[in-house]
Amino acid sequence: MTSLHLRPGGPVYTRAIVAAQMLAQIGAFALPALLPGYIARWDLSKTEAGWLVGIFFAAYVVMVPILVALTDRIPARRVYMFGTGLTALAHLGFALVADGFWSGLVLRILAGIGWAGTYMPGLKAIADPLEGVAQSRAVSWHAAGVGISGAASFAFAGVIDRIAGPEAAFLLGAATAFAAVLVAAMVMPARLPRQVPAAAQQRNLLDFRPVFRNRAAMGWIVGYTVHTWELAALRAWGVTFHVAVIAAWCAFLAAGCSDPVHARRPGRNRDLNHGK
Repeated sequence: MTSLHLRPGGPVYTRAIVAAQMLAQIGAFALPALLPGYIARWDLSKTEAGWLVGIFFAAYVVMVPILVALTDRIPARRVYMFGTGLTALAHLGFALVADGFWSGLVLRILAGIGWAGTYMPGLKAIADPLEGVAQSRAVSWHAAGVGISGAASFAFAGVIDRIAGPEAAFLLGAATAFAAVLVAAMVMPARLPRQVPAAAQQRNLLDFRPVFRNRAAMGWIVGYTVHTWELAALRAWGVTFHVAVIAAWCAFLAAGCSDPVHARRPGRNRDLNHGK
């Protein structure tokens, strides 16, 4: 029984967890959204900028199998509160402490670990109490909520950076992630569900042999992995790529090239400023 007497699997419970996931995601892409500014402010090389963005996903990949597996041993509530709490701490640190590449790198690692303890454990908390159509519907709402919140993360970061500076954007992410901690504390069960098989609790924590033997599951896993590569690359570099393209275009225009595409054709030597 939860503190708000919400039944796991019920519509109010599902909505609360989806809302918590959306709150935790608000600050997730503040750095990719503001990366061009940090490159200039911290005098980052392209390699350093890549590490700051990529280490978040690397930390997630390393930690998610461990943290999700733990939800078969301890209540998902504990893992989720750890993940959202660490997310809030990472964003707060980026706002108040980070002053260069190395401090930023450490905090991005913490943010990646935090998201590993948030996304899949939160999804598991929604899906485990349900079956069939109800489970599919809840998972769909979860995916939609996280996607909408991830997109809003870029918008919020840009608007708040313009109004109050980049630190304020990370402070917002910290505040909303902490709100997710509170939601989890109020609605998630404090004990393991009864339907968790005893064999699952007795198996070695990182024993993934049953997964590898399941060919149907592995097909979906491989497909989702490839999709995630594309999704992560777009989210990580979309803003910086567009800024670079716009800057290059403006440089061409400033140099007097009205048609920079044709200006780069081999053998085209005429001065485009004076027409044909």
